Amino acid sequence: MKWKKEEILTENKKIKIHIKNNHGRPGTFPCDLEGEKNFTITKEHFDKAIKLFPEIKEKVEIFIDWDEDNFKTSMSNSDILLAWNFSTKNLKKIAPNLKWIHLISAGVEHLFPLDWMFDGLVLTNSSGVHAKNAGEYGLMSILMLQRHMTKIIANQKDKKFVSLFSNPIKGKTVVLVGTGSLGSSMAKLLAPLGVNIIGVNKRGRMVDGCSKIVTIDKIDSVLADADFLYLAVPGTPETKNLINRERLNKLKSTCGIVNIGRQSVMDYDALCEKLKKNEIAGAILDVFTPEPIEKNSKLWNTPNLIITPHVSSDELGNYIELTLNIFVKNLKLFLENSELNNKVDKKLGY
Repeated sequence: MKWKKEEILTENKKIKIHIKNNHGRPGTFPCDLEGEKNFTITKEHFDKAIKLFPEIKEKVEIFIDWDEDNFKTSMSNSDILLAWNFSTKNLKKIAPNLKWIHLISAGVEHLFPLDWMFDGLVLTNSSGVHAKNAGEYGLMSILMLQRHMTKIIANQKDKKFVSLFSNPIKGKTVVLVGTGSLGSSMAKLLAPLGVNIIGVNKRGRMVDGCSKIVTIDKIDSVLADADFLYLAVPGTPETKNLINRERLNKLKSTCGIVNIGRQSVMDYDALCEKLKKNEIAGAILDVFTPEPIEKNSKLWNTPNLIITPHVSSDELGNYIELTLNIFVKNLKLFLENSELNNKVDKKLGY
């Protein structure tokens, strides 16, 4: 999407950026005070990021807000919105000058359906910001499953001292569903250990670290080969319940599962049943709906399951710095009337 130059900059007019922070509270993002500290954008953060391109500093102004305290008032003359979530109802009327929204997250499913996007509005995300951390989490989780850590932790709770031996992971097969920045970063770290990685993606595009790629419509043909099933796909209508009960039944009883994508991708009820029956060796889950997990959720007491509280990819301390680096590079492109990076496809949802 390109804009008419006069729509971007007029003489003596600065581009206004509305920055929306969220207070931490259960059921939304961030879901607690620690998350609030990690994901808050301050003026200091923005000033540091924009130093990358000092030539555009004088062309923009920012308004930093919390929740929707001043949303309608500020958005009435804002050109750009930088946020995680916002009210989409009557957005065009509330923000008649709005041309571009940048999300501080990679996922956009919390804004579905995207039919609120009006003509001329561009939506971008922070895809790529999580890659390094997600890769290391992926390596860790697969190795934990290989070393029976879900069972060892369960035995510790039960005060059972049982020797559970394992072998080097070389020669094992990981079926990686989702080969974007999160999945591919894991593949690059795991492949040098001699692991056979079968990637599953939409277009059959080859990815570094994968020995084989199949398209998502052929996923059933590779599930039986999986020693580990690793899910790193976004939550979209297309991926909803992708790993359902029927597909879980195609896996070996010795298979381990990791999900860093979205809960909507997998039938967690069916997974819990199979873990209780030892029909799946173990699982590590990092994504849930809602977050935090409810106190009465069956997940808490499911054997051979490790829960991590959505920490697989977000970096401590510098997440906002990395996100703003993506944003200001796009801001430069915006002011140059060039195509933006990380554009979200309205139809695909990513």
